[in-house]
Amino acid sequence: MTGVAGVQHMGHWGMFRAESDGRDVTAVHPQSTDSNPSPVLGNLVGSVTHRSRVTSPAVRRGWLEHGPGPTDTRGSDEFVDVSWDELTDLLAAELRRVVDAFGNKAIYGGSYGWASAGRFHHAQSQVHRFLNCIGGYTRSVHSYSLGATGVIMPHVLGAHWKMFSRSTSWNVIAAHTELLVAFGGVPVKNTGINHGGTSDHPTVDSLDAMRARGGQIVTVSPLRNDMNGDARWIAPRPGTDVAMMLALAHVLADEKLHDTRFLEKYCQGYPEFERYLLGITDGIPKTPQWASAICGIEAAVIAELAREMASKRTMVTVTWSLQRTRHGEQAPWMGVTLAAMLGRIGVPGGGFGHGYGSMNEPGLAPVPYPLPTLPQGVNPVPDLIPVAAVSDMLLNPGAEFDYDGRRLTYPDIKIVYWAGGNPFHHHQDLGRLRRALGRPDTVVVHDPYWTPMAKHADIVVPSTTSLERSDLSCTRNDPLLVAMEPAAPRYADSRDDYDTFAELATKLGVGRQFTEGRSSQQWLEHLYEQWRGYLRAGGVATPEYDNFRREGSFRMKTEDDLTFFEDFRRDPVGNALRTPSGKIEIFSATVAGFDYEDCRGHPMWFEPQEWLGGPRAQQFPLHLIANQPRTRLHSQLDHGAVSRNSKIKGREPIRMHSSSAGARGVSDGDVVRVFNDRGSCLAGVVVDDAMLESVVQLSTGAWYDPLDPADPDSMCVHGSVNVLTADEGSSALARGCTGQHVLVEIERYDEPLPPITAFDPPARSEVRTRPER
Repeated sequence: MTGVAGVQHMGHWGMFRAESDGRDVTAVHPQSTDSNPSPVLGNLVGSVTHRSRVTSPAVRRGWLEHGPGPTDTRGSDEFVDVSWDELTDLLAAELRRVVDAFGNKAIYGGSYGWASAGRFHHAQSQVHRFLNCIGGYTRSVHSYSLGATGVIMPHVLGAHWKMFSRSTSWNVIAAHTELLVAFGGVPVKNTGINHGGTSDHPTVDSLDAMRARGGQIVTVSPLRNDMNGDARWIAPRPGTDVAMMLALAHVLADEKLHDTRFLEKYCQGYPEFERYLLGITDGIPKTPQWASAICGIEAAVIAELAREMASKRTMVTVTWSLQRTRHGEQAPWMGVTLAAMLGRIGVPGGGFGHGYGSMNEPGLAPVPYPLPTLPQGVNPVPDLIPVAAVSDMLLNPGAEFDYDGRRLTYPDIKIVYWAGGNPFHHHQDLGRLRRALGRPDTVVVHDPYWTPMAKHADIVVPSTTSLERSDLSCTRNDPLLVAMEPAAPRYADSRDDYDTFAELATKLGVGRQFTEGRSSQQWLEHLYEQWRGYLRAGGVATPEYDNFRREGSFRMKTEDDLTFFEDFRRDPVGNALRTPSGKIEIFSATVAGFDYEDCRGHPMWFEPQEWLGGPRAQQFPLHLIANQPRTRLHSQLDHGAVSRNSKIKGREPIRMHSSSAGARGVSDGDVVRVFNDRGSCLAGVVVDDAMLESVVQLSTGAWYDPLDPADPDSMCVHGSVNVLTADEGSSALARGCTGQHVLVEIERYDEPLPPITAFDPPARSEVRTRPER
């Protein structure tokens, strides 16, 4: 980056240099070697001093005057600015009260989401380390992005993250894949990001190289732009991919095109699955004709694709979006099964992939050694929930629930402690979430911005952004360890989360345990030197810390040219999978033994509730796909220029086919009300015929902005799609997020447009009385 002004930094969107006027970032310059830099970097300009920043410690007036307890005023009450000393006194006293009276299981350490790309100033790591120092907390497991996959794939493949961190490399796909069949496409917009930063974006060039070699791509999605560049587009009804996959498998089995040797040697339970596939167990053969009636694709198209897949070196990929639905476990499981029937798993350019186009990790070479990591300590509290069950937990303390073969109980949460994340982006049915957040005694939020979650807190801790801090950045599928330098000074009265937790820990008597006597800068050097010592013991030469920071980055070794499960194919005994059989489990006796009605022992077609073929579509006839935005990461920096410029009259854009728009008297640029029986929101129309006629698309992440903040069911005037989605888990097995699909109706909004207040701070006051304690 020689000759480019500014300081070096790393974000989830990539490596860059930031120019500053001494107060805020004024320009960003992507890493010169990045093959396809993310335009979302533009949101960083002006973000440090944006009006939505939390400028000082704040406490909700009702909590300050009346003390902790359930309330229906979170999200509508005003806040009182307090001093740092007053805030940490109040927070330490509340933590002590709850731990003494109810135990540490009464603290929910939420803190889910994409916080800083840095390895040390990572909000989730910081808050969990702090909570472990005071005795632990109820935790969440898995993610909104991969809730279903995270549970089912260990049963099927004996692994979860290996599918991403050791997936087939993009260069191997470019060189060897003859046919890429991508269920959910490969949406390039999502590949702009990685959760520890990223120094290159190779997806577009790799797909182009594959095409240039003669490779072909079939994208299976209701949205044409889920694939970048030339591809054959097959558009099934949303939510019916599993039915189409089953029909492809039926052709393979019926015409003896499946690889029986591979299935016998490397797989467990194919005969049980085949009995279902051929209709022996339920009387319904899963033929292309059967699937056509469900997914809307002609039977001949399905049959011909199956034959083509059998004749070529085919890779089957499934995006993460397909498992963010009811019965979401089935799509990746069926994708593995289809790839196994083709017999190409473990062959360069063939087999199975999960998540290509879901983020900038699948297809990138992994680093073969551990990364610098802040130790979080040990959490002695055994209580846990699937991450997408937070409303269920808060609303149903003491209730039992099923999860991955276990019968668990929701704890009675008194404190929700959140740092680094916005559940109003991730979670479904926001009216229900608001009611759930009204139940605990206290909600604590660390955030740089007045996000919807911060506005629903009792105690708001103003955090710095990564642009105001030094840090280390790296991720398991990128070669660079990067020195992040502050691009702007700390804004207003904000603090690093580490400093806040160090003060709280001291007041609670565990200061030394939390800090180990180190400042932030000393921790950075300690983590680096600890990592450096590990590498040096393995014979890897690394620079000393001061030299590393001066040089700006260190290029780590990577494992290149990977083929997923190549080692397993070469030696299925010596490299047995971590499944009960050591093989790919097309039929899982373990899952079958759980006896869940909504997730059986092999992949199956389950009819969803939210789909165009069901009775609910009579009332709400448009199928809305709530996918990830192209102009931001989730809800981060929604106020940035790139995100803001995509809005229509200030509202989140919704794409509609011209026939659906015309039938409703709606034109390009109109504002519409999108609604169902859960809620409603306003959105701005973009007419686009590159999608199925009865499908609409509204991205997640617009900051929730209710017309009436006191009403949990109020219309969101900004376009937050999760006022519409159902708060229902994928199945009893995983209870994963199901926010990808929802049925809606749309009407033109002809009333005066309400103002957007999503980015405005809440009302604040200096007048208050203290509660009696």
